[in-house]
Amino acid sequence: MILEVVSITIHAGQAAEFRSAFGEASKVISQAKGYISHEMQRSVDVEDHYVLFVKWHTKEDHVVGFRESPLFPEWRRLIGPFFASPPAVEHYEVLV
Repeated sequence: MILEVVSITIHAGQAAEFRSAFGEASKVISQAKGYISHEMQRSVDVEDHYVLFVKWHTKEDHVVGFRESPLFPEWRRLIGPFFASPPAVEHYEVLV
C-alpha cells in the first residue's frame, strides 16, 4: 500500500466552494483503479491550507493509472481552479 500525501493551498476566501467541489472530485478519484481510500484534513494553523491523504495499492496506480486516465482531467477541472499554487505531492510506504 502506498500513501499519497498532497499539500494544498487554496485561494483565500474560497474554502466553502473548495470543500463542495472536493465532494464531487471525491466521486471521481474513488473510481480509479488501485484506489483504496482518501481523507482530506484542514489546517487549524494556516488558513486555506489542506492535506489530502490517498491510499493506493501501488504508486503506479496513482502516477500512471490515475494521472494518465480520463478521470484525472475531470478531477483537476473540479478542484484545480481553487489552487493558489501547484500542490506538493509525495508518496510513502509503510515500514512498521
